[in-house]
Amino acid sequence: MVCEDIRFLADSMLGKLAKWLRVMGFDTHYQTFYIPGEIETLIHGGYLLLTRHTRKKSHFPDSIFIRSDKVKGQLQGLKNRGLIRSPRSKWFTRCLTCNIPIYEVPVEDARDNIPEYIFYQNITGIGFCPSCMRYYWPGSHRTRMIRQLREWGIEGN
Repeated sequence: MVCEDIRFLADSMLGKLAKWLRVMGFDTHYQTFYIPGEIETLIHGGYLLLTRHTRKKSHFPDSIFIRSDKVKGQLQGLKNRGLIRSPRSKWFTRCLTCNIPIYEVPVEDARDNIPEYIFYQNITGIGFCPSCMRYYWPGSHRTRMIRQLREWGIEGN
């Protein structure tokens, strides 16, 4: 399986990791609670379970046990296993809230939905999530996230 095609399923203890995997463009299913049988259904649908629960790891032997309790260590562990090589072109292509791929919209279509000062920055690359209706743009928040990934040793190729 090509790393960019891996679909992750993060258990309820891995919400922060799920967000950062979405930042890197990975399809990452995450909920704070899973009903009985839901994890099995998602695994059969092609998701790779990431868990911090030893009982879940033993119940789902193909899952990945996440040892670290910090996102830095969690991402480095996945990187060391060869699971998260992700080209920079994939970064920031998924909604951080609902995991749906976002698509680029013309600046004028977003004008009424993002802060006015953004338009004075010669902005391009405004993204839109059709599920939760959120807009994304390449501002200082994105710059800080890229810097954080680099500090953690995660580089897009």
